[in-house]
Amino acid sequence: MLSGVPATQPADLVGELPGEFTERVNGLLERVEEQLGDAAKAETDFVTEAAQHTIRAGGKRFRPLLVVLAALLTDRLDEDAVVQAALVMELTHVASLYHDDVMDEAELRRGVESANLRWDNTVAILVGDFLFSRASSIVAGLGTDYVKLQAETFARLVQGQIAETRGPSDGVDQLDHYLKVLADKTGSLIAASALFGGMVAGVGEAELAALAAYGEEIGVVFQLSDDLIDIASDSSGKTPGTDLRAGVLTLPTLLARRSVDPADARLLALLDSDLSDDGELAEALDLMRAHSAMTEARAEIRRRAEVARAHLAPLPDGPAKDALAALCDGVISRSN
Repeated sequence: MLSGVPATQPADLVGELPGEFTERVNGLLERVEEQLGDAAKAETDFVTEAAQHTIRAGGKRFRPLLVVLAALLTDRLDEDAVVQAALVMELTHVASLYHDDVMDEAELRRGVESANLRWDNTVAILVGDFLFSRASSIVAGLGTDYVKLQAETFARLVQGQIAETRGPSDGVDQLDHYLKVLADKTGSLIAASALFGGMVAGVGEAELAALAAYGEEIGVVFQLSDDLIDIASDSSGKTPGTDLRAGVLTLPTLLARRSVDPADARLLALLDSDLSDDGELAEALDLMRAHSAMTEARAEIRRRAEVARAHLAPLPDGPAKDALAALCDGVISRSN
């Protein structure tokens, strides 16, 4: 187990659950945490250090949590398979963060110096590739269905990143483009996490379809929440305004750009600039935080969370289903 990494607890996102169930969830997540560091080990100390850098910083472990909760929908639990599936999802996620930070020129990740800043872009990209390869090696032991799903998910991740980089095509609404990017970059991996858990649990096709729909929707909600936090919070472990400075379109900024109010002229001018100046970035953040677009964005997050909750209807009743439903409330609370 990596020193300094706190044991992952689901309570912050899923609230109060039956004690025995909570202990079982935490026990599985602790096993995942213990094995993450080993999964990121390389043949050289340097690559190991770089590969474990973001893992050591901790994190919500949202994707492993989804794997575990979905796997607990039935009593047919293969704990080793659950842990392996969760490792695949978290390693794939962490690998994508290394690439994202290069694309965004980020300086902070999970409260620590980003890998691209600590070393350089080349190291960060190659270490991300290394972690993808480690995830692929582990998933091979789960079976061809898992390999196929991971490959399809990886393809969506890459396409989402390219789409974000290129921007919307002519005639495509910016908000529609943005939501499609979120579905590919974030929703796809979270949907795959829920599916991995359901596959380990051996649920039927209807339940798998429900988990996929739920995971994709809650994944989009999760990212919408993160995008709001990028503006609203200065204590998220990520440099505030990273997306603003990078010119990444998000729900709050897209809503603000629709304004025709002359009072928003300064804000719109700032959003159209590169915001390389720290003072102008701080001003843009202040104006965005006071804008009605933030209230509209929070309302959309709540609406989509309810859509995600509705997808759970076909799943068997029990504490696992209750926990998945509670995640909808937990994700909403992150952005309030």
